[in-house]
Amino acid sequence: MDRDGAGCPQCTQPPHNADTRPAKCLDPIVVANIAGAHPQWLTERGDCPACIQHALLQTRLTHGVAAMQRCIRQIWPIDVHAAFGALPTPLRLHADPRFTGKGVTIAHVDAGFYPHPDLVKPVNRIRAWAETTRSPVRSLQFSPDTPPEWPGWHHHLHWQWHGLMTTAAAFGNGFLSHGLYRGIASDADLVLVQTWDRRGHITNATLTRALRWIRRKRLELGIRIVSISVAGDPVEPLQGNAVDQAVRELVEHGVTVIAASGNKCERNLVPPATAAEAITVGGLDDRNVFDRDQHEVWHSNYDSTIDGLWKPEVVAPSLWVVAPMLPGSPVAVEAQQLFFRRARGDAGANERIAELKLVTPHYQHVEGTSFAAPLIAGVAACMLEANPGLSPDDIRLALMASAYKIAGASDERQGAGAVDGGQAVAIAMNMLTGR
Repeated sequence: MDRDGAGCPQCTQPPHNADTRPAKCLDPIVVANIAGAHPQWLTERGDCPACIQHALLQTRLTHGVAAMQRCIRQIWPIDVHAAFGALPTPLRLHADPRFTGKGVTIAHVDAGFYPHPDLVKPVNRIRAWAETTRSPVRSLQFSPDTPPEWPGWHHHLHWQWHGLMTTAAAFGNGFLSHGLYRGIASDADLVLVQTWDRRGHITNATLTRALRWIRRKRLELGIRIVSISVAGDPVEPLQGNAVDQAVRELVEHGVTVIAASGNKCERNLVPPATAAEAITVGGLDDRNVFDRDQHEVWHSNYDSTIDGLWKPEVVAPSLWVVAPMLPGSPVAVEAQQLFFRRARGDAGANERIAELKLVTPHYQHVEGTSFAAPLIAGVAACMLEANPGLSPDDIRLALMASAYKIAGASDERQGAGAVDGGQAVAIAMNMLTGR
């Protein structure tokens, strides 16, 4: 908090009536480093929750994971009136606070999207939007100072919420949470690729068209990563199918492709999760705690490819992931009402808040490998920021090398294990120095 109460001198956010407690357990070295850069930052006055998160991640860099976790156990949740126990994603993935995907462009493929404040304020990071449900593909490009608008963006339709939440959970800057619920790649630029057709389907044809459009536009838009949170149709025979071939072509052109495995706990994958060249991501239930002995593999899909490779390669949180709600949707309107009632002392609102998995008036926690995949894409963006020379194979190897095994789970369901975001960046940096 600023000495004059004007706002946080580190993140510049204005006061937001958060009931924060002084972070007295923060290491003096970490506090001194932050205070050196931001002399008005006073821990004794109560601290900006987002900046506390940053300091905790700095503690990890300075003293290791165990020290960070000891500190978290003492002070979390920071804001007991706004945060209902859901840990921010950078903390749960042990992100390296020095890297936020700045300078990296990610193409995210999903049903539909919404230009949420977490993506467009204070600066618009949506570089382009495309709709691939017809040929030729419709697309629009935007500048950082242009509010991005595309056909139907303001309709608040049900199929828009999925792409909004998957995108903002991994790449949002947490604008409506004052930075607390930011994604790992909160400074990455975005290309949003919409695949929901008028009949309410996502097909192999729309996915193939999306991936081929991305390949054609990759140099113009600077795309280094493709994140896919939707799946196509089962296909027989699997070998040579158009979606997997389109993935292969992207990877051959230096673009890393990351796909969700699916949520049915079946030995069954469909394109693009079947592509040998994709990094397929399964689900992790970390139970919203840091004790890895309590972590479990989530009920995501798995299988081997026609090349004999097991999928998924890695797993990532697919439960307790915090994402913003679609503004204007029924659940978002109800959330505002519920938190207003709670603020007026109506304890009866809490049961409904818990039922809707609300975290704040603007956010709720969600689940599915649709979120796990973009989380890993966010980690990959931080890796590329740290080492722009990484190839798709380098990123795959580093992600797998960073992972820790989940006890009691078979290798076929977890691959190399659960990704440690900070460790993945460290490995990427070592690849730089080793060349």
